[in-house]
Amino acid sequence: MVPSIVSLVRYPVKGMTPEKLQSADLEAGEGMPFDRVYAVENGGARFDPQNPKWLPKISFLMLMRHERFASLTSVFNDRDHTLTLLRDGKQLAKGNLKTKLGRQMIEQFLSAYMKAELNGPPRIVSADGHRFTDISAKAVHLINLETVRNLGDAIGLELDPLRFRANIYFDGIPAWEERKWVGETVECGEVTLSIFDETGRCEATSVAPQTAARGASIPSALERIWGHNKLGVYAKVVRGGRLRLGDILKSPETAS
Repeated sequence: MVPSIVSLVRYPVKGMTPEKLQSADLEAGEGMPFDRVYAVENGGARFDPQNPKWLPKISFLMLMRHERFASLTSVFNDRDHTLTLLRDGKQLAKGNLKTKLGRQMIEQFLSAYMKAELNGPPRIVSADGHRFTDISAKAVHLINLETVRNLGDAIGLELDPLRFRANIYFDGIPAWEERKWVGETVECGEVTLSIFDETGRCEATSVAPQTAARGASIPSALERIWGHNKLGVYAKVVRGGRLRLGDILKSPETAS
């Protein structure tokens, strides 16, 4: 199998539904377009849109602690920033996140729907140029599907790769080879990526994306079987361009 990109994904609202893309225009020094541009603050009002700073994910509603969040389907329109929330195909709330009224419509629904998990009034937050990613660096997150299969075989489960909430999913590379890429560059079509770190996994990966059910602990399984909690890598975009499904991935191994 030729190593290639098989899925491109963004998450417009942190912790909510992934959205699959046919292509994405990446810019040097930036992450996936419209990825985690909004988040729902879980009480506290710590985020200042006028002086945006990175905050740990426990400041927001997210899957590690709030699996009920995964029972909602979100649909984001990047033209006008309207967010629609559904459950089992039924619309529950809708609002334009660029407007105060639109944000209030979503916040009021979440106040009731997520009542048991809230530390205070939920607040939809954003700031120009800011991304609510799990790390402070602007980056894209890559997952090797063969690694996911290997983990699934080891624990006796068929794992949906979306539970790892990456931006770029690739196939055709042996399991765990991507761990050797830290400090190296990878070519993906027009784009050049600099791999700078592995992804430490948290309990959010133990929540099945389709059912919102919490199952076997993925971090514990990684630690037990391989002695670490890593799965996936982070990369900085050093040369921008259009990334497309099917683009060939040239890793340090395939380039040699």
